[in-house]
Amino acid sequence: MTSTLYRHGVVHSPSDPFAEAVLVEDGTVAWMGSDDTADGLVAGVDEVVELDGALVAPGFADAHVHLLETALAARGTDLTAAAGVRSLADALAAVARAAAARPGGDRRPLLGHGWDERDWPEGRPPTREELDAAAHGLPVYLARVDVHSAVVSTALAEAAGLRGLPGWSDDGRVERDAHHAARTLARAVEPGERTALYREALTAAAAAGVVSVHEKSAPSIDTRDGLRELLAMTADPASALPLVVGYRGERCVTADDARALLADIPGLAGIGGDLNVDGAIGSRTAALRHPYADAPGTSGHLYLSAEEIANHITAVTRAGTHAALHVIGDRGLDEVLLGLRAAADVEGTAAVAGAGHRLEHAEMVDAPSLAQIVLLGLRLSVQPAFDAAWGGPDGMYAARLGRGRAAALNPFADLAAAGVPLALGSDAPVTPVDPWAGVRAAAQHHQVDQRISVRAAFRAATRGGWRLAHLDHTGAGELRVGAPAHLAVWRAEHLVVQAARTSSWSADPRAGSPLLPDLSPGAPAPRCLRTVRAGVVLHDELG
Repeated sequence: MTSTLYRHGVVHSPSDPFAEAVLVEDGTVAWMGSDDTADGLVAGVDEVVELDGALVAPGFADAHVHLLETALAARGTDLTAAAGVRSLADALAAVARAAAARPGGDRRPLLGHGWDERDWPEGRPPTREELDAAAHGLPVYLARVDVHSAVVSTALAEAAGLRGLPGWSDDGRVERDAHHAARTLARAVEPGERTALYREALTAAAAAGVVSVHEKSAPSIDTRDGLRELLAMTADPASALPLVVGYRGERCVTADDARALLADIPGLAGIGGDLNVDGAIGSRTAALRHPYADAPGTSGHLYLSAEEIANHITAVTRAGTHAALHVIGDRGLDEVLLGLRAAADVEGTAAVAGAGHRLEHAEMVDAPSLAQIVLLGLRLSVQPAFDAAWGGPDGMYAARLGRGRAAALNPFADLAAAGVPLALGSDAPVTPVDPWAGVRAAAQHHQVDQRISVRAAFRAATRGGWRLAHLDHTGAGELRVGAPAHLAVWRAEHLVVQAARTSSWSADPRAGSPLLPDLSPGAPAPRCLRTVRAGVVLHDELG
């Protein structure tokens, strides 16, 4: 038996909102209470952690990530403004530097991530010819920030056979099928390197207080072998890595298809995730009811029909698991709901609703769609950081859709008020694995009437992830006696807990509500001191 006592801090627990200490024994929360009582337990434990006013809270569960792509983006050429890339010329110079740093004979694709032509004075991405010149003929793949389109060099286009595929443009821009083919080639790595990349991404997530991630694997993103490896390497807390909850984005036609996939990837949580119904607003591939305001000739693209969606939902429901569908545009959501209603006509609404299927993103939800979401028992994985990055009257959403339509995006308060189960995710590498930033973004939505409380957002970022994965029966996602000890310890230097406990921390107005750090605009972000999964330390700054 191993035991750790955390004392002289603040414990975020609905079951004991005034707890100052917590005891973890053999991976489980064994006790919570006051420091006075904790002082009497010191002699009988293996480790005592002096919190000095720090917060102990449930660890985060990021409900939508792509681990291989996240690690590759971290290793690749950063084309974001934060990296100093503020123009097309800067981007080409960064590519040229990366190419010049390559050892002779290294013909692996040169990868870059994060460009957004809207941020550049030229207002456009590089062309194929410009990449050829900058990279001296190397294969180059540069993903747009939303990773639903990219630009590629001639060498990569030829190696991946992109010419003539739907979504190919001769200037090197790729979307749809052409992008999927380019992405597949760009993600081809040797098994040993793949393992190292997984560990890098998971270690970084643990340093952000994350104890579990939902990996959204799909054929153009990673392999089945890769997903099997991730599930096996993180199944035991002794791995000292966050738990990977696995989803595979492959379409099923029959229940036998679904059962075969479940048998081939042991431990698979659900079927879908990045099973795309449409694309993304930034790349103008999200399927809209009405054309894009800044490109009247297009309304995006549907990748799946209602019939295909109905077959998939029926197959997955009969196989006894749940589906997950990527959908962003309102026309895409219409198609999803039509398919779900068709599946409900066959299986019965109770069966479909009881399966707990989930939607990823679902950014354009109006009142009629919301009513159907509730009726069909859908759960939503949402990304508040998208609103922080692209919302508001001058943001990308407004440019693509017009201010009126953009103002209705990501209606978190409406969803929460309707009782729709929510989980927060980053969609890394689209936005970083930064759970507090997601909580802050949900509480500071650009539309004031769509803000939710910090407490509600925090719960969606912790317990919400376990709920959407159908793992909340384990007790994970909150600190209470008998629950798994999935927790993180946080330092927020701007808080003076002992001097003014109730005024220094944010809380819901009702008495006894658990306390959380101040996430108001300008407040410093909390710093993770320790991340623990089932009692095993994943990240530690406490020594």
